[in-house]
Amino acid sequence: MDYGRWAEQLMAMDDATWHRHANPWSGWTRVATFPLLALAIWSRAWIGWYALIPIAIALLWVWINPRLFPPPKSTDNWMSKVVMGERIWLNRSKIPVPAHHVRMANLLTAVSAIGIVPFTWGLWAFEIWPVVFGMMLSILAKLWFGDRMVWLFDDMKNVSEEYQSWLY
Repeated sequence: MDYGRWAEQLMAMDDATWHRHANPWSGWTRVATFPLLALAIWSRAWIGWYALIPIAIALLWVWINPRLFPPPKSTDNWMSKVVMGERIWLNRSKIPVPAHHVRMANLLTAVSAIGIVPFTWGLWAFEIWPVVFGMMLSILAKLWFGDRMVWLFDDMKNVSEEYQSWLY
């Protein structure tokens, strides 16, 4: 199964939720999720099993975030285009995307996933530098992926009437 499609289903992302998620506030506040999750997991050093509460809150934030903000007044901005590009990326089995986007998106996804290894080990071992390194590697790869999604959106926005309707 495609990880992106699986995540979309897990998040119960319908058209209305995607539209709200295109609000730049939704995208930018999600960037903060990774550091908040790291802090929540690290908090087990201070509060033991009660750390499950901030961990649950951080995970709930991931689910609530795309629903929390109103639809944007305009989608003609970088973060909205990131979200719209992600939708196009997830729809690539129905409307194929250019090969150069596929290669880079897969590479950046792999780099982001590699960052999870030191991040996870650092959290398990209470070693701050692997946590910071892994988190930064994953976040920077994800932001670069986002930039590629803007490019993908710009390349694909005229391929479909649905895609065209997202930009206003």
